Amino acid sequence: MSGAPSGAPSGAATLDHIGVCTRDGPGLWAAYEALGFHLTPVARQSGRRHPGDPVEPFATGNRCAMLRQGYLELLAILEPERFDNRIGAFLARYTGMHIVAFGIGDAEAELERLRRAGLDIPGVAHLERPVDDPEGPRARFARLPLPDAPEGRLQLIQHLTPELLWQPRWLEHPNRAVALEAAILVAEVPAVSAAALSRLTGHPLEPDPAGGYALPLPQGRLRILPPEALGQVLPGVKAPALPFLAGCVLRTDDGNAAIRRIAGDALRPVPGGLMVPPDLAGGTALVFAA
Repeated sequence: MSGAPSGAPSGAATLDHIGVCTRDGPGLWAAYEALGFHLTPVARQSGRRHPGDPVEPFATGNRCAMLRQGYLELLAILEPERFDNRIGAFLARYTGMHIVAFGIGDAEAELERLRRAGLDIPGVAHLERPVDDPEGPRARFARLPLPDAPEGRLQLIQHLTPELLWQPRWLEHPNRAVALEAAILVAEVPAVSAAALSRLTGHPLEPDPAGGYALPLPQGRLRILPPEALGQVLPGVKAPALPFLAGCVLRTDDGNAAIRRIAGDALRPVPGGLMVPPDLAGGTALVFAA
């Protein structure tokens, strides 16, 4: 099983990753290590502010929990004086999940599709970061963010160097998480967000059992729910602002036995699994599904 996109001819193929954002990188990373994630080394990000601009160091850096299917990006502002690529604006709303990325096979082809669909996207945005050694190989990405999305950074992403990220040494976690199965978005008017995401990914919507919509992909799905459904799906979780990327669902390969040992009394039963509440996971609800 691979987290890299399968190369679908058009539209998104995977729920590639979610991004949890913070100003306190060491605190966030320690929290996820305490939950049984084996994280990649700290990597400082670089990129272009606009297509055609020179590559420059960004304010941000990350560590990731790479899964056999998808991954979690734990992103922090490390050098506030540099360009933060909108992460500061996201954090002014709340600390937590602000990124949902959908895997694609060909960024240039998707750019043409999105422009035909009427989206004003200036071009492919490029990002890169080291993998281990700052002077060593660099992971490279081609991104197509949905312009001015109020929900956060909703984007298509092509991994140009997937072999550098999905390395076997990073795929085994003490909590036995193996796959990113779903992300949960709460919106005041779910139909508006759902329509934008359907347009971005090129996939049709379905009704969600809790109300709102589901966006199924060949690998993974996104749920777009009304505020009144949040308490049903993630009991006890409150939205600090709307729209709100509330949480994600991770599948384990051991029936949740390891996360029960690791998180113990902190876990809360929720429909479909066990939840680590947002206050223990950087503002994001983590649901572990057996």
